[in-house]
Amino acid sequence: MIGLAGIAIVLVMVFGGYLLAGGKVAIILQALPYELMMILGAAIGAFLIANGMPTIRQTLRSVPAVFRGPRWQPEDYRDLLCLLFELIRLARQNPVAIEEHIEAPSESAIFARYPRILADEEAVNLICDTMRAASMTYDDPHQVEEILEKRMERSLHHALHPSHALQSTADALPALGIVAAVLGVIKTMASIDQPPEVLGKLIAGALVGTFLGVFLAYGFVGPAAARLRTVVEEDAHFYQLIREVLVANLHNHATNICIEVGRQNTPADFRPSFSELEERLKAVKQAAA
Repeated sequence: MIGLAGIAIVLVMVFGGYLLAGGKVAIILQALPYELMMILGAAIGAFLIANGMPTIRQTLRSVPAVFRGPRWQPEDYRDLLCLLFELIRLARQNPVAIEEHIEAPSESAIFARYPRILADEEAVNLICDTMRAASMTYDDPHQVEEILEKRMERSLHHALHPSHALQSTADALPALGIVAAVLGVIKTMASIDQPPEVLGKLIAGALVGTFLGVFLAYGFVGPAAARLRTVVEEDAHFYQLIREVLVANLHNHATNICIEVGRQNTPADFRPSFSELEERLKAVKQAAA
């Protein structure tokens, strides 16, 4: 909703100011279809040249996030802490019983209580792989932490591909606008024998290309790329929380301490209060009893 409001504000302020200053919209509207065809067509073509099909599909899937915002909400962070609490608690009480949950999370009664987390393959694999490592001889906390860090760096790098692709397109749009404007100037020079009022309209139409290139780059595509990057980085905190809690578990801290480490490392806007989380953990204990 905020993204749509931003688009409306950009359009109203730019074109409203133009009209209030006495500008004539007819010139822009007349040149708009052809300029958009050249600029957007070239931008799409350049986007296809610069990116492979996986990145193209990933970018198309990611565009709604510009308006939707981060995937993970405060209740998801709270649920994640409760899920990790249940898994760590069970692993310490009965190391054998935890195996059925981390080997087949889709059939796990614990994971089933948190369907949004279960639906995210990356989060589930991160939890299960780390807890599986903890149940084996591969239990050096520092080594596991380093592996988790590298794994999440790769995941973040991959998730940022759409943002980089959109930003590259935004960087190209002003130059493509100049290309359209130059073509308009060529067209104008071919009509140099026409009267001034005709040449004026031709030059104005050519300048629409420069305007559109800059306007689209800095008014829409660039901000969309920046917003997408912010959303991806915010969602990455969800996976970092998993790392923090499970590494604390490998250091053999008390279960409640592991969860508190995760709570403290949750971004402030998503962090549950201590009392809120405590109440939820009490309910989890009672349900498991």
